Amino acid sequence: MNDPKTNSIYDFQVKNAQGDLVSLSNFKGKVLLIVNVASKCGYTNQYEGLELLQKEYAQKDFSVLAFPCNQFGGQEPGSDTEIQSFCQLTYHTTFPVLAKIDVNGSAADPLYSFLKAKLPGLLGTEMVKWNFTKFLVDKNGQPVKRFAPQDTPLSIKSEIEILLK
Repeated sequence: MNDPKTNSIYDFQVKNAQGDLVSLSNFKGKVLLIVNVASKCGYTNQYEGLELLQKEYAQKDFSVLAFPCNQFGGQEPGSDTEIQSFCQLTYHTTFPVLAKIDVNGSAADPLYSFLKAKLPGLLGTEMVKWNFTKFLVDKNGQPVKRFAPQDTPLSIKSEIEILLK
């Protein structure tokens, strides 16, 4: 995304699981961990760590934002309603699990186009490689670090804590 008017993630709107638009400006002043998730992935158990982070830091202006995505091996085949049910029943999630999106390609959600442009991956490639790629965003809505799928939520606690200070 090369829109010069886009200064932060607060310039974007996303859809919640009910299809309603949510302005990311609602999260101003919070440290965010934005993650593309899937319910049938080898990394799905990271939902547990994401929820632990949410519970530990929610009162300190932190939130996980999860975006289900079916672009990697068809590992998120369910509807938004089914995904919500899975997350709440299996992992008791309290963080927002938003509407299913694409993170790559011509139909990629504009938020992800922005995140990938700001924080390219390995060797400068912008493409998200797999489920559970994580983007850490500071309290000013600026993406500050990208984490690989194998980086567990709990392994990045110190990075979150630095931004919460």
